[in-house]
Amino acid sequence: MKKTIVIDENKCTGCGLCAKACHEGAIGMVDNKARLIRADFCDEIGACLPVCPKGAISFVTQSQSDCDSDGCVVDFSKNSLPKLANWPLQIKLISETAPCFNDADLLIAADCTAFAYSGFHSELSKDKVVIIGCPKLDDGDYSEKLTEILKFNSINSVTLARMEVPCCSGLSNAVEVSLANSKKSVPYKTFVVGIDGNMR
Repeated sequence: MKKTIVIDENKCTGCGLCAKACHEGAIGMVDNKARLIRADFCDEIGACLPVCPKGAISFVTQSQSDCDSDGCVVDFSKNSLPKLANWPLQIKLISETAPCFNDADLLIAADCTAFAYSGFHSELSKDKVVIIGCPKLDDGDYSEKLTEILKFNSINSVTLARMEVPCCSGLSNAVEVSLANSKKSVPYKTFVVGIDGNMR
């Protein structure tokens, strides 16, 4: 399934905030109105949604047959790998209200895990919405953003995939703090990948 932006021209005031928020260039301003000018550029994350002051932007879902090959989620089935539920995005970049979070099984993964563990796609990310981060490389703490994701969405479960290295403890702490702060009872489990590439 492919989510496609719909812009209500009657509600659009031409402020341009959505076009500025769309870093992919999918939305542009035409005749002082926001327009979806490149549907194939849309990452389906919805950074444009929360900035629209008039609620003129929404997502509709199309079947696979309704979208062209450039606009749909990449399908790895020919390689016996699961289809990605979303393009894995950095925790710092994703919107707390991204449509992909609705009724999602969430995988929060340290950047290194997809490279270090050979079963990442077939075992860990299958049927999950994936967001990634590295406490050592990113400034600040992830717990506030993760708390908002949990509060604003119906998350079915949370899985953490981290490396055994000490810097990944910051990711574990952020997830545990966010689960506590969200005041929601969400099933949670952790997988730790050793530096030898094996699951601990």
